[in-house]
Amino acid sequence: MDYGDPTPEDSFSRCPKCRAAVSYSEPSDRRSEEELRRAIRRCTEAAGKGFAIGAGLKGGLALFSILARLKSRRTSGSLTRKVGSLSNSEAIVIAVKETLRYGLFLGVFAGTFASVDELIATIGGRKRTAGWRSMLAGAIAGPSMLLTGPKTQHASLAIYIFMRAAVLAARCGIKSKRLGKICKPLTWKHGDTFLMCLSSSQILSAYILKQDSLPSSYKSFLNKHGGKDLVILQGIKDIASGMPFTNLLEVEKYYKSVGVDIKLDPNMKVPCSIVHGNQSCTGHVLSFLFQAYGRALPVYVPVYLIPALIVHRQGLLKRPYTILGKSLLGTARSSLFLSAYCASAWLVFISLWSFQL
Repeated sequence: MDYGDPTPEDSFSRCPKCRAAVSYSEPSDRRSEEELRRAIRRCTEAAGKGFAIGAGLKGGLALFSILARLKSRRTSGSLTRKVGSLSNSEAIVIAVKETLRYGLFLGVFAGTFASVDELIATIGGRKRTAGWRSMLAGAIAGPSMLLTGPKTQHASLAIYIFMRAAVLAARCGIKSKRLGKICKPLTWKHGDTFLMCLSSSQILSAYILKQDSLPSSYKSFLNKHGGKDLVILQGIKDIASGMPFTNLLEVEKYYKSVGVDIKLDPNMKVPCSIVHGNQSCTGHVLSFLFQAYGRALPVYVPVYLIPALIVHRQGLLKRPYTILGKSLLGTARSSLFLSAYCASAWLVFISLWSFQL
């Protein structure tokens, strides 16, 4: 028996009415080839977009950080660096490495997820594996985080991804018939605000009382946008803990260095003079709000601008004003949120102390 090329009878069948030859195998082969091209294109695009987003976001943040570093050194007028601090060239090298690592992480993660998803769908069928295919693909793609540095722990990034996964699971639970009652509290009006309040109570208490419990990067972020020197935070920690003041002289020296001459009372009950010197509480909140907005803008400009340039690059050519307008609006709103959040934190802190009296 010959198992070589099919004969015309194998490739064609006859129409029962007109006996015309009709091909069945060729459209099927063409369909499978198109499906294969689609799967390869999806995996390639996912990996490429993942790398572009990861490298773009991390690189953009690193670029703004380096520019801020250079600007601060120029304004301070000091060309010498502190002991243990990085030089500009070392900071640039680290920024490039981190950019490539995060690009590889997101690229490999997205590419692996798409590849495993397509492979399972091809072997087991799309409809039969629809309920669990994405979960398995995500679990297999997860170890790609090691590309960010095998000796470096990224607990904050892992927790962020876990929380995003929890949000998606909650949304699915709300729509589920079995879990709908359990997830019903998540649909309450302003429930997200209540959750934000709970989170803020933990974050701000750790910021003042237990800074050693925070990751170094997050601690640096809070110290920058909290807008208070460490000697001021130590004085606030003393009075909040009910302990005698240990650094009032350092606080006075700090205020004197910024042009404010004050004398602090060791028996003070409300730490207004420690928090804002000679300013009134209202004046401090307003001035802090404007200063905090200026500190927040450099944080959110790359967060909104870089995705607009990378993810929406095609739409940017067709409707640039719409996309850039949304990016600017998002930057302004997020900066206002962060600045108002920090300003209101200090306002409530002082108000609570005044209310106790």
